This record gives sequence, structure tokens and C-alpha cells, in this order.
Amino acid sequence: MFAIVGATGKVGYATASALRKAGLPVRGIVRDAAKGNRLREIGCDIAVADLHDAAGLATAIGDASGVQVILPSDPRARDTALDMRHTIESLANALEQTRPMRILAVSDYGAHVAHDIGMPSLFRAFEARLGQLQGQKLILRSAEHMENWGRALPAAMASGVLPSFQEPLDMTCPTISAPDLGRIAADLWLRPASAKDNKDKDDRDVEIVHAEGPRRYSARDVAAALGQLLGRAIDVRAVPRSQWKDAFERVMNAPLADLLIKANDARNEGGLVDVEPAGTVCHGTTGLIDALRPLIATR
Repeated sequence: MFAIVGATGKVGYATASALRKAGLPVRGIVRDAAKGNRLREIGCDIAVADLHDAAGLATAIGDASGVQVILPSDPRARDTALDMRHTIESLANALEQTRPMRILAVSDYGAHVAHDIGMPSLFRAFEARLGQLQGQKLILRSAEHMENWGRALPAAMASGVLPSFQEPLDMTCPTISAPDLGRIAADLWLRPASAKDNKDKDDRDVEIVHAEGPRRYSARDVAAALGQLLGRAIDVRAVPRSQWKDAFERVMNAPLADLLIKANDARNEGGLVDVEPAGTVCHGTTGLIDALRPLIATR
């Protein structure tokens, strides 16, 4: 049995679908039972639990031998950073109670960086806490989701100008389509067992794998893709650094804004929000224009 925390999200659902197509049993752990209908339709069991309820999560995980976990950021929380730290501890406590043989945790590019770079640093703490658990641990570090550009779509469609926190505008950065990330997770679950997998679980090391798309894209590439989809020219302009705080805090709490500002600074510096040196990388197949097309269709 594979238990997937956050199974209704794009990543979790893609993993669940791939595992079900392979004929494997999947338990989708969801916060709201009503949102589990799509999972039921593909043959998943459904368990309901809140991420802050370690006992409830442990019950939902049950006897699953493999558990996939993700660390969401809730912009509705009063303090997103504190909320994420509580989630880390709750997930870890639930896994300590259930002691699955294998854990796959979705993390973030840049989590290897020792100094504070905002959001990736919270995932560094996530990885460190999971590293204390028994069992085989696989950390799947994700590049930024291509779908995150959807936040800027209304402004770009209304004005013809795509605002970007990514600068220089020609700098290419790693990104991935969220469903591709879920399918890569499923591929990792389905790998044949190696000799290392047969060691006593107390002795197993953490394995780290990175995931990004088929190629890297710049902000100018995003504007060009949007222009192609919309059938009109889309320009791109960098949001001045002095305006970042106000821009972020108009739509989210200040602690989350701080996490994202630091992460954007680190990305624009280059080489930080990236693959760990000599790290293993898996590549998705979905290109930027195909990831953006569904977002345009819903506007």
C-alpha cells in the first residue's frame, strides 16, 4: 500500500494515477473527503486527516509500507513559516508512529544551501527532520512549478506586460510542470529494488534526487510562450526590487512574503536555488507552453 499525503494536488494526483495504472494499491490522504472523488474514480482508498493532527495522520497512514509526503505553504495562515514548521513536526511524528519502510518527501531546489535563503531553507529543515526517522528516505527536490507563472497571467493578459521577479530577464532557471513531478515520484516508487534496499532500515541513508523540466526557461521565454498562446505580443518587465515587499504583501501574509523575497533574491543571485553540486537529476517531458496552455484555457 502506498499512502500519499496531499493526494488531491497536482503532484499527488499524478503519482496516485501512475501507481494505480501500474496496478498498485493507493491510499489518498486528504483534508476534505468531498475532494476525494477523483481519487475514488481511479480506485484509490480515501483517508481523511489534517496535516496538523499527528495522531489523525498516523491513523490515515495506517499499515502503508510506502508514504509520500509534501510540505504545503498556506497563504491563508497568519504566519505561513510557523505553520509550515508545525506541519513538519506533525508529519514527522505521524511517520515515527507508523514507521513505514519507505518515505518519499517532495522538497525544494536549494535545500542544500546552509544559510537562510527563505523558502528553500524551510525545506532544508524538513529534510533534516525526516532524516531522523527510521526507514528508507528518498528526497525528491523539485524545481519551481511552471504553473506558478499563472499568478501573473491576469496582469499580463490585461496589460500586455508580464511582471517578473526573475531578473535578469534572459536568465534561464529550472522549472517543472507539477504533474511531471508527480509522475517522476511514481517512477521512483516503481524502481526495482536494489541490494541497498535490503539492508536493515536503521542503516539506510537518505537518497536525494532533483526534478526539473526538459529545458530551462527565462522570463522572456515565458512572455514569448504566453504571446503564442494568446495570439498577441506580450512584453516582460522586471518588478523593481524596491517594490517587492508591497507587491507580495498585497496578496499574502508578511512571513510568507519574506520567504519568497529571500528565495527570489537567492535565485537571481544564480547558482543557489539549483541542483546540489554533483546531484542526480530526473527530467520531465512537459514543455513550458504545454504547462501554460491549461491556465490560459481557464481564463
